[in-house]
Amino acid sequence: MDTDYGIARELSDLQQLRTLYKPQLPPCLQGTTVRVEFGDATIAADPSGAHTIKRSFPRTYGQRLAHFLRATAKVPDAQLITDHPAVRVGVVFCGRQSPGGHNVVWGLFDSLKVHNPKIVLLGFLGGSEGLFAQKTLEISDEILATYKNQGGYDLLGRTKDQIRTTEQVNAALNACTILKLDALVIIGGVTSNTDAARLAEIFAERKCLTKIVGIPVTLNGDLKNHFVETNVGFDTICKVNSQLISNVCTDALSAEKYYYFIRLMGRKASQVALECTLQSHPNMVILAEEVDVSKLTLFDITKKLCDAVQARAEQDKYHGVVLLPEGLIESIPEVYALLQEIHGLLRKGVSADNISGQLSPWASALFEFLPLFIRNQLLLHPESDDSAQLSQIETEKLLAHLVETEMNKRLEEGTYKGKKFNAICHFFGYQARGSLPSKFDCDYAYVLGHIGYHIIAAGLNGYMATVNNLKSPVNKWRCGAAPITAMMTVRRYGNNPSILGQPALRPATVDLKGKAYDLLRQNATKFLMDDIYRNPGPLQFEGAGADARPMILCVEDQDYMGRIKELQEYLEKVRSIVKPGCSQDIVKAALSAMASVTDILSVMASPSSY
Repeated sequence: MDTDYGIARELSDLQQLRTLYKPQLPPCLQGTTVRVEFGDATIAADPSGAHTIKRSFPRTYGQRLAHFLRATAKVPDAQLITDHPAVRVGVVFCGRQSPGGHNVVWGLFDSLKVHNPKIVLLGFLGGSEGLFAQKTLEISDEILATYKNQGGYDLLGRTKDQIRTTEQVNAALNACTILKLDALVIIGGVTSNTDAARLAEIFAERKCLTKIVGIPVTLNGDLKNHFVETNVGFDTICKVNSQLISNVCTDALSAEKYYYFIRLMGRKASQVALECTLQSHPNMVILAEEVDVSKLTLFDITKKLCDAVQARAEQDKYHGVVLLPEGLIESIPEVYALLQEIHGLLRKGVSADNISGQLSPWASALFEFLPLFIRNQLLLHPESDDSAQLSQIETEKLLAHLVETEMNKRLEEGTYKGKKFNAICHFFGYQARGSLPSKFDCDYAYVLGHIGYHIIAAGLNGYMATVNNLKSPVNKWRCGAAPITAMMTVRRYGNNPSILGQPALRPATVDLKGKAYDLLRQNATKFLMDDIYRNPGPLQFEGAGADARPMILCVEDQDYMGRIKELQEYLEKVRSIVKPGCSQDIVKAALSAMASVTDILSVMASPSSY
């Protein structure tokens, strides 16, 4: 019920202690001054999709980067914003709850009130449905008191994850107009921020005065690109899951008779599975990206697992832990094709009971081969984005069943001479997302909330709050904002490159050429055979481990915004040296160097390079 939102929580001693923690702010966000430096106009990361993005977003594509600076920064072109009128701002949770989301609201509220106590912050109750219905709660320090540094989204609640259809967009615009909002802050992941970009464009087209701001919050950790290094909630999710996985590893090592198959969150990307593997060192992880690239079939995956079980048995080891992302099932080519047929029939109105008889011969054969429980789960109606209900498909039980069947077969044939294979299955899908947020997520979310107001104060529309250099202490963080359209790509369908999808943010899958995956590959054999399980322990809020960052964040070299700024400084140095009156040799050297650099960059930036 709406009356349940925003009520004071009954807190444990630890929760009460956490409400007293005040997240840190980097120097550029401290004080009452907003100082912004605008960089160059942005372009699409993939030049081949630039025209399509620009055509779809003519008013918000190509906007400039924004860097927020400390008040004392000596940047001649920076703008100092001293006028902070009593604006009205709305905030809405879109997407699945992620630890730290409440701190975004807290940070936004604090920044609003520091700059003008008369500014109003309205939270929409029940997510986007509350936005459409104009159900609001005025945020106050009293309301926030028991939600600071707490998990969940129960301060405001959430419902559907989209603001996409014409009816939904019109309802959002109507709500913003009637409530006289100067800005709407959308807290969410890939889908929600794509919707935010579309809202910003439509609002600008219709001359709606409400500016749209996006905040990257998603437990899957898949809203990553040049500008966004990680997402609020990812650190907490992985730390909580890694402790559970490590506990299971210790149990497996103690009993020495069970294989544990654990399915983790990660719909389109296996970021959570990779991070948890690097933190806890289970024996195996099968990433959806590996399966997709190698086109591994269900038989291939089963054989890979069985061969691992057999290799460990030869060392008298009859236990192990295997991690799987929930999106793995859609990456298996024949299962994906089967799902496409099933979803097509469901869209035509064919009932689940009659689908098996209308499948193509090969699909029917695969369907009948699968265990009954998986068949029933594959028949569930797809999500709004046409993907399967991945949280409901027990991939871990399917693989455990197939491995057990194959190992029994090898045992009967005499090719395997070890003990009987025994499996225990788990799905760690909901256990972590309501957790108390880690210290990192508390700080990161609070900072993003502050940046949200800075974006509003700068009058920007269709921007996402960004923080770079996150692996460093908070006082070294660089805060800014990037146009959401600069993060978009255009999907191509089939073998015909002329068939284009709609511009959108896409989930960032695990980079199989990246440093984090390379670290996994370097240690894969030791993880498999040597049982070097690692237990990071429960979440720590002070002392050892409290300031630990996600391992993926620490391994990858992601400071894109920092490099852009460094490059601009070099270009300024060139301009300051190569001026009329400088020597002929300096001019020649500059021309030669710049010609070479330009030639190389032109080749790299051409569409054919992507």
